[in-house]
Amino acid sequence: MQRTGTALSVNVNKIALLRNSRTLGVPSVVRAAALCLEAGAHGITVHPRPDERHIRRQDVFDLAELLKAWPGVEFNIEGNPFHNLIGLAREVVGRGLPLHQCTLVPDSVEQSTSDHGWRFPDDAARLAPVVAEFRALGVRVSLFMDPERDAMAAVRAVGADRVELYTETYARAFAEGRPGEVGQAFADAARAALREGLGVNAGHDLNLDNLPSFLSMVPGVQEVSIGHALVADALEFGLPEAVRRYCQCAREGNT
Repeated sequence: MQRTGTALSVNVNKIALLRNSRTLGVPSVVRAAALCLEAGAHGITVHPRPDERHIRRQDVFDLAELLKAWPGVEFNIEGNPFHNLIGLAREVVGRGLPLHQCTLVPDSVEQSTSDHGWRFPDDAARLAPVVAEFRALGVRVSLFMDPERDAMAAVRAVGADRVELYTETYARAFAEGRPGEVGQAFADAARAALREGLGVNAGHDLNLDNLPSFLSMVPGVQEVSIGHALVADALEFGLPEAVRRYCQCAREGNT
C-alpha cells in the first residue's frame, strides 16, 4: 500500500488492559478501534503477549474481522516470533483475514514493555528463517531496532522489509530539552535503512509534543505506532479527537 506522508497506526493494547480489569468486556477493544479508524487512523496495532495481560488471542481475530470492512487501512501485529506470534499469524491468514505487517520484537515474557531492539550479528541466524516464514504468508516484516546505522545492511540481509525504530531514547531526550543529542542517530539510521531499500517505521513513547519534531528530523518515516500516549490523551480529548490530533501532528512533521 502506497501512502503519502506518515501513517498513524493506533496501538490498542492499553484499551485492552483497561477492559481486563473487569469482567464485562468494557471498554470494547473493537469499538475503540472502529472509533480510531472513523477518526482517520491509518491502521491498528496490537501486541498480544503470551500471558494475555492486555490483548487476548480472540481480540486479534475480532479486530481482523473489523478490518475486513476497512480495505484502506492496515493491521499490524507485534510480538516475539519465538513466543506465540508465528502461530497466530498463520491462523489469521488461514482464516482469510487481513494481516498486513508483523513487527518482530525481542521482548521477554516478563517484560512490562519493549525496551530494546534486535542485535546484529547476534540475532541474524535465528531471525532469517522466521522472517522467511512470515513473508511466505504474504505478510510484510518489520524488525524492532535501536537507531543503529551500521545494522541496517544486516537487517536487509535476513529478509526484512522494514525496521521500526525504537524511539524511547528520543522521547526521553526531548522531554529533557536535548533532542538534538540523539536525533542525529535516528536520522542516520533511517537514511541507512532507506539506502538498503528498507521501509522505516517508528514507535514507543512518541506523543503530541515530540512527534512533529521527530518526523521533521528523521527522513522517510512511513508509519508511527502509538498507543500509550494516545490513550492517555484520549482521557482529556476523547478518543476520536486524540486520533485527529495525532494525524495532524504526523502531517505537520512531514511539512
